[in-house]
Amino acid sequence: MIDSDLHEHEMSFSGNMSRLRLLCPNCRRHSPTAASSESFHPCSGCGFAIIEKDGIFRGLRPERRLYFDRFTEQYSAVRAKEGRGSSSSDYYLALPFRDLTGNNSWQWQIRARTFQHLQKHVLPEIESCHPKGCDVLDIGAGNCWLSYRLGLRGHRTVAVDLLDNEADGLGAGVHYLRHMKQPFQSFQAEMDCLPFDDAQFDVVIFNASFHYSVDYEVTLAEALRCLRCPGHVIITDSAFYRREESGRAMLGEKRASFKQRFGFESDSIPSREYLTQQTLDQLANRFGIQWRVLRPWYGIDWALRPIKARLARRREPSRFYLFWGQIGQ
Repeated sequence: MIDSDLHEHEMSFSGNMSRLRLLCPNCRRHSPTAASSESFHPCSGCGFAIIEKDGIFRGLRPERRLYFDRFTEQYSAVRAKEGRGSSSSDYYLALPFRDLTGNNSWQWQIRARTFQHLQKHVLPEIESCHPKGCDVLDIGAGNCWLSYRLGLRGHRTVAVDLLDNEADGLGAGVHYLRHMKQPFQSFQAEMDCLPFDDAQFDVVIFNASFHYSVDYEVTLAEALRCLRCPGHVIITDSAFYRREESGRAMLGEKRASFKQRFGFESDSIPSREYLTQQTLDQLANRFGIQWRVLRPWYGIDWALRPIKARLARRREPSRFYLFWGQIGQ
């Protein structure tokens, strides 16, 4: 909802979106305002304040922070054991094209192929309509590598994530900022309660993050609320299965694996975890989106996985597609 005296509820960030309007994540009716990055005023409706700490704007309500505590603690522990992150800026600046630690090279190879496909087949069409750059909302930004890469292309990006740590969360964004003419802003917030007023972004992208949604319709509705019309929503690197039973089987396997490796199951929040064609069709009908399905090439070994699975009588393996939806065309 946009206040009638909107000019009193605008938040200015030098070097990024010139007039980023915030929406109170608590009462959802009044925008907290900031006179500068160091002087904040609470929401005039409920008193909630979005404050900056360590370069990150905090948009989580206290009770929601408590709700997500177990998830963020477990997720951070898993990522640490997987060897995510580095103390070197070189590591982050090389992403997604190289994993200088070598700990998760195969995953970064997937991310790199997806991003290259995005650069070649999606961004040029979008950018042709925005010669001065787009306002992009990067939901599930992680260590902010995508916000950095899009910033290098001249886009004004806002990174959103629950994790704020310096190894694998928003805190890692510091490694990029000194290398950018136009730094991105970082917000700790949940994807179903974004602290941004309506219709401010040209592109919303879920980069390997949409499957963390508890309810896809709620999550997508919140993202679309923040989009200008016309606008674009992009989903990358979320597991896709042709059959629902394959996704359910994957979940069972994942929980058992997590229990064995880390001592807990991967279900601290009831994330959806995967997509199917039926799910995409339901979202398309609900929101009037026509999905373009792009299929990046991940190599011959990846392409042969479904055949090998059938021969071994195993469940179908996950596929990673790039889903591109447009609104208001």
